[in-house]
Amino acid sequence: MHAASRDALEQSRSVLQSTLSANPAGGATGATVGAELFRVVDLFEGERALRVAVADSSAPVEARQDLARSVLGWKIDEATLSVVLAAVASSWSTPRDLRESLVVLGREALLLSAREQGQLGVVEDELFRLGRIVAGDPQFEQALSDRSTTADDKRALLGQVLYGKVTAVTEALASQAVTRPQGMPADDIDALSRLAAELQGRSVAVVTSATELSEGQQETLSRTLAGIYGREMAVHVEVDPAVLGGMVIHVGDEVIDGSLAGRLSAVRRALP
Repeated sequence: MHAASRDALEQSRSVLQSTLSANPAGGATGATVGAELFRVVDLFEGERALRVAVADSSAPVEARQDLARSVLGWKIDEATLSVVLAAVASSWSTPRDLRESLVVLGREALLLSAREQGQLGVVEDELFRLGRIVAGDPQFEQALSDRSTTADDKRALLGQVLYGKVTAVTEALASQAVTRPQGMPADDIDALSRLAAELQGRSVAVVTSATELSEGQQETLSRTLAGIYGREMAVHVEVDPAVLGGMVIHVGDEVIDGSLAGRLSAVRRALP
C-alpha cells in the first residue's frame, strides 16, 4: 500500500474510532459497523464501475460521497455510512486499496466491539484454536481455500464447525477471512488472533508442548516471556506429542526450541 493510501486508512480509522466512541450503544454498534462494512466490500467487488468511481481522487469529494450515499444510504446504519463517506472522501492510490482498507476497518470494528463487551480475550483464543483446527485438517483447509467454491458455500462449510461454539464476532471474522483469503485460511485466521492480541497490548507466543499446560503453567510462562521480551505476552498452546518432551515457543519469527525432539535433532546434526 502506497503512502497516500496509508494516510487515507489512518484518516478513516480515526473516523471509525471516534464514531464508535461517541455512540452509547458501544459494542453493539461496532458489531453492526463491522458486519456492514463487509457487505459494502462485497458490493464494491461485484460492481467494478462503482468501486472505481468512489475511489477516483480526480472527482470532487462531494460527488464521490453523494454516489456512495445514494447507493448505500438506505442499506446500512448511519454509523457505518459515516465511516464509508470518510473513506471515499480520502485519496487512495488504487480502488483496491480502498476496498482492502474497508476490510481492515470492518475487522477492527468487530474486535473493538468485542473489547467493549469484555470478550476480546475470548475471541483471540477462539480464533487461535480455529486456526489450529483448520491447519490440522488439510482436506478442510483445501476446501476453504478452493477458489472455485462460492463464498456462500465456504461460509456454510465453516458454519458447520463454528455454529453454537464461538462468539458472534469470531464467526463473523472467520467467515469473512475464508471468503476473501489473503493466504491460506489457517494463516489468515491466525493473523486475526494476533490482531486481537495487539488490541489488548500483547504479543503472541505460540507454544507447542507434548502435553497440555495447566493454567498456572501458562501464567508462569507468560510472565517469563514478558520479562524476556519486555512486553505482555499472550500464550497460545497447541499439543503435539511429536515434540516428545519440553516445548517449542514461537514469538514472531523467533523460535525457542526446548523440546526433547529439538535436542535430539541437534545431536543428530552434530554427528559425523
